[in-house]
Formats: sequence, C-alpha cells, structure tokens
Amino acid sequence: MAPRVAVDAMGGDHGAAEVVRGALLAAQRLDVEVLLVGRTEEVREHVEELPDNVSLVDARDVIDMADKIDAVKAKPEASINVGMNLVKQEEADAFVTAGNTAATLAAALLRLGRIPGIARPALGMVVATSEKGPTMILDVGANADSRPAHLIQYAHMGGAVMEFSHGIKSPRVGLVSIGEEDSKGSQLIIEVNRALRASDLNFVGNIEAGHIPHHVADVAVMDGFTGNIFIKTVEGVAELFFDELRRAVKLTPWNLVAGMLLRPELRKAQRRLDYAEYGGAQLLGVDGVVFISHGRSDARAILGGIRAAGEAVNNGVLAHMHEIAERFPARGLADASAANGNGNGNGGDSG
Repeated sequence: MAPRVAVDAMGGDHGAAEVVRGALLAAQRLDVEVLLVGRTEEVREHVEELPDNVSLVDARDVIDMADKIDAVKAKPEASINVGMNLVKQEEADAFVTAGNTAATLAAALLRLGRIPGIARPALGMVVATSEKGPTMILDVGANADSRPAHLIQYAHMGGAVMEFSHGIKSPRVGLVSIGEEDSKGSQLIIEVNRALRASDLNFVGNIEAGHIPHHVADVAVMDGFTGNIFIKTVEGVAELFFDELRRAVKLTPWNLVAGMLLRPELRKAQRRLDYAEYGGAQLLGVDGVVFISHGRSDARAILGGIRAAGEAVNNGVLAHMHEIAERFPARGLADASAANGNGNGNGGDSG
C-alpha cells in the first residue's frame, strides 16, 4: 500500500500555488497518495483536475508565519491541526508542512504526543556534505536549551534515521564542540561526550562544525540554538557562493566561456547542496511522521518533503523510534520535562 502523505496546502511563503504544484509532481513521480489539507476553494484555484492519488481535505483556518503559538489552540480547524489529526486518526501515514515551525511543533505535541520515553522532540535535517554521503544535523531548532539526556537521545534518534532511512550500517555519530578533544566544550558537551563514549553507538567523538561538510560523521548532534544558527549559516554561505560565481562568470567573455563549459557540473553541485533535495527537517520523537519544509519551499522542495515522508513511512522509522525509546531509562525524565512545562521545547525556526 502506498504511503498516505497529508500535505499542508496553506503553509509556506508562496501560498497554496507552489504546494499544489509540488503535490501534483509527487503524485506523478512517486508511489504515494497525497491528501492536500487546506481551504478547498483556494486549493481548487490552482488545479483543474485532481489525479486519482490526490484528494482534498478541507481546513477552514490557517496559522500564519506571524501567529503566536497560542494559535494552535485558538484555531482548531487550521490546516496544521487538521493534518496532525489525520495522522493521529490513522487516515494519513505522515504530515508535511512548510508552515510555522513553532506552531507545527506545538500541534504535533498536542495532537500526536511524544513517544513514551522521549524527553523532548528534535528537528533533524539531512544535509549534503562531500560526495561520500549526507549527514543528519540535529537539533536544528526545536529546543534552544537542552540537558545531557536530551542530546543523548538525539544521537540515538539520528542514528536510527540514518540507518533505516538511508541504509548506513552503524552510522558514525559526532558531537559538535569547539575542539576534537574530549575535554573541549561546555559542561553539557563534556557530560554528553562521556555518556556517548559508554553507549553502544558508533561514537566518533567531538567534531568541529567546520568539519561537518567533509562528512566526518553521519550524524552531528548539537542543541537547537547552535543547530539553527549552523544550518542557516550554511544556507547563507551556499547562496552567497553561487551568487558570486554567477557574478564572476559575467565579468569577461573568457569567464563566460569557462562558465558555459562548467555549467553541467556546477548545476549538479548546486542541486546536491540545495535544501530542496532533502525535504526539510523531520520532527523526531513525536508519535507520528512529521516533516517541516523550508518556509521558502518551492514545488521541488515540497516534492522533496513528500518523498522523504514516504520513505520514512516505508522504512518503518517510527517503529524503530519506539524500539529505541524502550531502551532509554528516561521515561521519568520525559514525565518530569512535561510536568515542568518544558515538553514543548522552544519552537525555533528550522528554516
């Protein structure tokens, strides 16, 4: 049976038009069933005829990018809430949105809940590195503040995704710090390093942020504050690089000729480094498959999000998360976190 992926038609900076285009591309190219969630009349403005594997689910309200987190409870009929409910009621296998990150995190916790044993969810984003393969970065913005137990759980969850969704046996896990020595870093990092050294993970030790693009690890663990800054810096540098390259090519006729000769390889490199290829960030630790795409997502990025969600469903990533959580002595930590009001994290913006 093809994965059923609910897609927030109202999420993202480009409105319903790009989301619908991306959903239709997914329906053409992937073995998925797409449920477009949003204001039906607005969605229909962007599609003449729906393919057999695309259906509409009406959602009368929208949570905008500028809305506060309270909108999740104030707007129960918003597309984010309706999409989460579809997953909760097992009418969809996954949910994809390019909408408000903090609201999506809150809605997932409210509607789906955490996997028992998981203290806090994390946003894990797979990014291109060297040609050796991709790396999952987590947390990229779900929680600005973290305790050692949180980062330890992130390491296990990230390892599961890279093993079961990307086929990497015994993925290498690195802890991002200011130096490779075990003694380098804050007290938080030193404690996490010690715990990961004693774990059954393939822990390669501390890694520096500048080494991540060289694929020194398959999973790079950091707190959400650091991760959000890292991922946005990488995106900004990549955009600057290609902008400068395009400018340089136009400076002289010889540069233009060289640019024409290099164009095929440069386009390959640009595609490989483009966030759209990887489908956004997966919200790990909630009891459902949820992907948050970049707010600027175009149709290709929406397609990438649907593809990633479908692969997560097909590879049984959620079931593996449950298996991992059962091994954690952290059920008490998870309960205490919720009791202290910390279970919702900080809702950073992953994109």
